[in-house]
Amino acid sequence: MHAPRLPLTRDLVLVGGGHTHALVLRMWGMQPLPGVRLTLINPGPTAPYSGMLPGFVAGHYDRDALDIDLVKLARFAGARLILGAAEEIDPEAKRVTVPGRPAISYDVASIDIGITSAMPELPGFADFAIPAKPLGEFAASWDAFRAGTEPARIACIGGGVAGVELILAMSHALRKKNRLAQATLIDSDAALSVLSSQSQSRLRKALDAHGVTVLEHAPIERLSEGRIHLKDGRDISSDFIVGAAGARAYGWLATSGLALHDGALVVSERLQTSDPHIFATGDCAYMAHAPRPKAGVFAVRQAPVLFHNLKAMLAGGAFKSYQPQQDYLKLISMGGKSALADRNGRSFSGGLLWRWKDNIDRKFMGKFTSLPVMSPPALPRVHAKGMQEALSSKPMCGGCGSKVGRTALRHGLSTYHGASRPDVTPLPGDDAAQLATGGATQVISTDHLRAFTEDPVAMTAITAQHAINDIWAMGARPQAATVTLILPRQSPELQERLLSEIMETAHQEMKAAGAAIVGGHTSLGEELTVGFTVTGLCNTPPITLAGACAGDHLILTKPLGSGTILAAEMTGQARGAWVAGALDLMCQSQRNAAKVLRPVARAMTDVTGFGLLGHLQGLCEASHLGAEITCDAIPLMEGARELAEAGVRSTIFDDNAALLPGIGTAGARALLFDPQTSGGLLACVAPEHAAQVLEQLRNHGYRAANIGEMRGSDEGIVLR
Repeated sequence: MHAPRLPLTRDLVLVGGGHTHALVLRMWGMQPLPGVRLTLINPGPTAPYSGMLPGFVAGHYDRDALDIDLVKLARFAGARLILGAAEEIDPEAKRVTVPGRPAISYDVASIDIGITSAMPELPGFADFAIPAKPLGEFAASWDAFRAGTEPARIACIGGGVAGVELILAMSHALRKKNRLAQATLIDSDAALSVLSSQSQSRLRKALDAHGVTVLEHAPIERLSEGRIHLKDGRDISSDFIVGAAGARAYGWLATSGLALHDGALVVSERLQTSDPHIFATGDCAYMAHAPRPKAGVFAVRQAPVLFHNLKAMLAGGAFKSYQPQQDYLKLISMGGKSALADRNGRSFSGGLLWRWKDNIDRKFMGKFTSLPVMSPPALPRVHAKGMQEALSSKPMCGGCGSKVGRTALRHGLSTYHGASRPDVTPLPGDDAAQLATGGATQVISTDHLRAFTEDPVAMTAITAQHAINDIWAMGARPQAATVTLILPRQSPELQERLLSEIMETAHQEMKAAGAAIVGGHTSLGEELTVGFTVTGLCNTPPITLAGACAGDHLILTKPLGSGTILAAEMTGQARGAWVAGALDLMCQSQRNAAKVLRPVARAMTDVTGFGLLGHLQGLCEASHLGAEITCDAIPLMEGARELAEAGVRSTIFDDNAALLPGIGTAGARALLFDPQTSGGLLACVAPEHAAQVLEQLRNHGYRAANIGEMRGSDEGIVLR
């Protein structure tokens, strides 16, 4: 007997992808709480690990080694990932505000957003320096600066442990490239005052060995381009200035109404703020019961307690208390592959300690790189013939595998010839149906998608664009839309929240396209499905598949690869940045592209489930022509080539490739058959218009390309 999914009844929202939350997500994936919808909000698809930052700065690690991939982690935990920076939390309404999208409601929330080293009170800092935190922005800036070739002067503001580690690492990296011209460490007080005298002595020797000048009791008046102006009148030259002093909590926490200490959220031994439904952890939290300096070791050890207490708050049960140790081992990088250990006033240093630190850091990051991957469901011992073949070895992803292959569609619909009405114009294989309504020409199309991302806002925006593209492809202007939703089983409160997010997003997307939502239908099912039926109006005859001429240039408005990237994301093979980039492209409206192409396109379609060559084949058949494609001219999404060359294929790839068996599918060529979701427009344009059209499309922000030409009818589709 089929067992339905358990309904969702509570919303848990994690704000920030800090170390504690990353560990909580990992634990949640291994031991989820049924009935909870888990959400993670973070500015980007990755979260850098602070323990490995000095090693990256020094050149011991590459950029990828520094990052926790939150897309993979969220998939493992069954969480929806919202990419955006929170800017407000309202404890009374129980909502988190993220710019550009509907507010996110919660029953229980936790905040782990770290701190910032920005110095807004220091004149010139925002224009001429980069804060060490947030780590991601600093790492990107340093990576670009380190890649230069000219002699370099560097400076770090802040003589604490973090500042010393950074200036030693930066100096080491530039010395290896024979670029270091000057290095300066500046502190308004005494440097390294939190360490024992023995540790201070060892680190000062390391600073001296790396050629770092230490300026203590040297307050700064202002910064200007390439210069640090001290209050005593001295000027320090620097081509790269990093701020590692005065780390503070983000300002938006002050508007929350929660109890604060120096801007940080005050938490109890249960890690609860002054509002028991909001927890906080890591550097943005102040442990009033046991004040401690900011250190990653506390964040890591808070994770099991936070995980337990979040579950206790959501399901009932006893809480645990977090009691930090009095002292902890400090392992401090010293530029090269050497480190210093400090604890209880004792100090040691050397290469062995760096290897120990390296092992600890890699072991921590290994927790997030060895996540179990999604496997196909096991077959029952006794099952019908053909089930193994129908199941396939690939998981079914909503963006590609939920589509029906073209062969099955052709055969299954072969006996259906459409409605026989004088006001309906048959357009076999076209993107939308053509209707005569009074004196107007109307087109109508429908599309729906199973959710391939847990974020309903992204899912709604992508589905809306996917559906509207059929209208753009006909040269029409969107008019009206109805919405069809299948919602997963949830409590009425969660249904209301989900509907609110979906409908606000649907309204925004349709309004931007010029269409109005005029109705819809909802039902309950196993998983979220979003669909739109859209109508459009044509002031001129619709653009069909049948109008191409030999010699026309083929213009493609979006890169390929969404099917491959989504298939790889399902199995944990895609990098989070690749997935985020693909989702952004799928959300991109083709409105301006249609505006450019409408006056000049002689035939047009949008590239979706049948892949580029499948849709081109339909255009060729309708126009009785062939085509020549330049493979190297086709734009690809970031990561698509690497995944295709690694053998990643979407669920219906084989069906698409079978349509043109004479064309090879090795390596990146497989992307020609990759099913696209909310793909680009493919237009046939006369040669004299092609260059101007391409320029206009690129000026509108499209990664458009001229990918080939239409040829004589007996040539078929050929690649070069």
